[in-house]
Amino acid sequence: MENTAFLVLENGISFQGKYFGAQGDVTGEIVFTTGMTGYLETLTDQSYHGQIVLQTFPLIGNYGIIPSDFESAHVGASAYIVKHPCHDPSNFRSEGGLDTFLLRQGITGLCGIDTRALTRMIREHGVMNGRITRKNPDGIDLDGIKSYKIQNAVAQVSIPERHYYAVGSSNYTVALLDFGAKENIKRELLARGCNVWVLPCGSKPDEIMGLAPDGIMLSNGPGDPAENTAAIGTIKQLLKTGIPLFGICLGHQLLALASGFRTHKLKYGHRGTNQPVKCAQDGKVYISSQNHGYAVSSDSIYGDVAQEWFVNGNDGTCEGLLYKGIPAFSVQFHPEACAGPHDTAFLFNHFIQSMEVHKHAT
Repeated sequence: MENTAFLVLENGISFQGKYFGAQGDVTGEIVFTTGMTGYLETLTDQSYHGQIVLQTFPLIGNYGIIPSDFESAHVGASAYIVKHPCHDPSNFRSEGGLDTFLLRQGITGLCGIDTRALTRMIREHGVMNGRITRKNPDGIDLDGIKSYKIQNAVAQVSIPERHYYAVGSSNYTVALLDFGAKENIKRELLARGCNVWVLPCGSKPDEIMGLAPDGIMLSNGPGDPAENTAAIGTIKQLLKTGIPLFGICLGHQLLALASGFRTHKLKYGHRGTNQPVKCAQDGKVYISSQNHGYAVSSDSIYGDVAQEWFVNGNDGTCEGLLYKGIPAFSVQFHPEACAGPHDTAFLFNHFIQSMEVHKHAT
């Protein structure tokens, strides 16, 4: 058939399915996400840059395309794999279908494969590279698939120049460093009366401080956090200013690396809207939305510098840090994503309180 396509894994195993969206050859790191809803936010999350996203829930696209729910203007993933894409969405907010949206964005889709078998394979063997292609799998160069690596990811998704968003009369100005920032981070800050500068990932400390921010946000983003040496150096300087810092996802990892801690790659990562995190202070458990393939290594955390704030309820990995002696904190999950549906949005209020305390102290 004309739209027949194959997924070839780096271990030589292949799956036959069909194209939807754009049709082309795509190589990437295959990751799975467990969300039953939120496919629009998943698709437009730039943290998926360079990755082929696999949805474990079989029916995707049933409520159509809703641009006001996007986390960025463009699809972050390199390609998209679902069991059954919905071709007749039903939602009063819908402005089109998934197939047409991916086609317009130039994103290759693959459907009709055994997504459960593929997910189990990744869970057992870990994240692996794959290629979606129309070519016969017998002639595929597996070495070319194995050698694929996501490089310079943050620089490719960050904004090229700074932008300012104002709510009018405001008590706070926040500098948001864009490493692939989700729109909801900015929305949560604006909703709390903050004026927001969204800054490129390569912004220098003096450029940031020249804006006289009351607080600094470190956003989510793609790739290996340890590769962002320039950003880590910038954060080291920002830590010395005493200005409140709040890191989310990649921002959490970069803040940890700037403090001398380590990060490591997870076997298959945490991606979905149902990840439990436990607060180490009071034992409360929150349901969180997550998308990350790396984590801060708990055994590298210096007790006199920071303490674990949240831990993952499934595997015990670090999900948040409270820093000592400085107004800085970070979380691995996404408090702006309304997973529970508003379980951890209070962290933005905590950030506001930190800025208020710092204002009165200076």
